[in-house]
Amino acid sequence: MARINTNVPAIVAQRTLKTTQRDLQISLERLSSGLRINRGADDPAGLINSESLRAEISGVQKAVSNSQRAMNIIATSEGALNEVASLLIDIQGLIVEIANDAAMSDDEKRANQLQIDSAIESITRIADTTTFAGRKLLNGSLDYITSGVQASALASVAITGVQFGTFSYVPVEVAITTSAQKAELQFRNSMATENVTVVVNGNKGTTTLQFQASQAVSAMLFAVNLESLATGVEAYYINSANPASGIAFRSVGYGSEQFVSIQALHNGVFALTDADGDARIRDEGRDASGTVNGAGITGRGLDMILNTRTLDLQFTLNEAMGLGSTSFVITGGGALFQLGPSVNTNQQVNIGIQSIAATRLGDANLGYLSQIVEGGQFEVSRSTENAHQSSLIVERAIRQVAVLRGRLGAFERNVLATNVNSLTITLENLMSSESSIRDTDFAYETSRLTRAQILVNAGTSVLSIANTTPQSVLALLGG
Repeated sequence: MARINTNVPAIVAQRTLKTTQRDLQISLERLSSGLRINRGADDPAGLINSESLRAEISGVQKAVSNSQRAMNIIATSEGALNEVASLLIDIQGLIVEIANDAAMSDDEKRANQLQIDSAIESITRIADTTTFAGRKLLNGSLDYITSGVQASALASVAITGVQFGTFSYVPVEVAITTSAQKAELQFRNSMATENVTVVVNGNKGTTTLQFQASQAVSAMLFAVNLESLATGVEAYYINSANPASGIAFRSVGYGSEQFVSIQALHNGVFALTDADGDARIRDEGRDASGTVNGAGITGRGLDMILNTRTLDLQFTLNEAMGLGSTSFVITGGGALFQLGPSVNTNQQVNIGIQSIAATRLGDANLGYLSQIVEGGQFEVSRSTENAHQSSLIVERAIRQVAVLRGRLGAFERNVLATNVNSLTITLENLMSSESSIRDTDFAYETSRLTRAQILVNAGTSVLSIANTTPQSVLALLGG
């Protein structure tokens, strides 16, 4: 059949050529952009998945950046705390030197006191000036804000972690069901019944005392208290209104680590009982225990620590606190770090960084670092007793700074560093998945390009032939 109005072979060749030209354009676009998906029409499902992955990748990248920035903040804080620890150690050495009363002149003591004052001033300055990108780190601005803390019940409170969730505050209910006790032995007589030599042993050391027959308990009390700094054992009247009731030998500190041991030598008789009246020659203290928001907690003496997922705190009970309860509210504060790719409490960590100013180091039971400066209640150079008390305050401050450094170090190592490692692996996998969906496979696409080029050339040639076919009709007309 020979027709000239409709050139069907040319139409077929045109359709095929358009298809191959479109394939050629797609291949050129993919090879030039490096992307397999340049628009939704290329792969609708793949586009949806790759966009979700891109969003996750962006979040993970920022989470890694946040964690690294948090590590820098913690490292800055820990570096400043290291200097504070060095100053506290220097202060402790100066106090020990001042306590060498017989070998130190008053001028030398005052010179040491000046050094102590200067070091304490430096500690407060470090607390006020340690910053990162304009944010103060150690002045208490990153500490938690509390309301209703009763000093008569809690000598000190240090909150290191709180998860507020959707709440604007967190109530804390402390119930003490077992009070902390000192170790105690009682001598329930008004005087010694015979000549006796006793060994008094406590946490700090041992001493030997000699009591004479008919020696009043007042003299015995005086002799024990003279040695209390060396033994860690103090003496009190069992009934202050009636000295004849006898005396009690008590440990200086509270808790199960404290003990008092009184033992007569050479078969001597020195009748002792515990607080319940049972005959004993040794007694140990007792740790406080109770609950915090319903969670059981056992302390070390008066010091108690709670570590749960939602609340991490430590506090020291006031010596006057016995059985009973007290409460306060955490209303805000803390340093909130966004460590995950999604903004929710599961991917955030809140940590408190307490002030290390001189007015905050120490506690209400012992005193504060600011009280050992010249003119303070426990001015070191004033007396040997003040030197002893100041030494206890500085020891407490050293422990507080060391614990804070340890917590920050653990947070940096076990939370931030591991978070960066985990997120980096996640980022690698997400980017690999997104690449496999969206990026061009150059080997495959190059082969498609070559095929399309050949088909376009062939189609063009075929279309040329198809367009010349109707000219054969002219031969019929000419005949």
